Amino acid sequence: MAEKTWQLQEAKNHFSEVVDLAMKGGAQTVTKHGKPAVVIVSVEEYERTRAPKKSLFQALRECPVDLSEIIGPRSKEPARTIHFD
Repeated sequence: MAEKTWQLQEAKNHFSEVVDLAMKGGAQTVTKHGKPAVVIVSVEEYERTRAPKKSLFQALRECPVDLSEIIGPRSKEPARTIHFD
């Protein structure tokens, strides 16, 4: 469902429609004096955006793919020293 922008008075007059459209997956922006004021979204979308974000480290630890299959086995050689002059 496409997102839509509503003027405040229009959103008031069609509030049920605004809510229905937001619940079907499209954020509904309400403007006040021509400027975006609020965005109405479904509870599912709101909860998704509030979910704690995982760090890259956490995501890699939970990755179901063996990363060595993608990047190859770890080298047995000692790490190189990089000098910055």
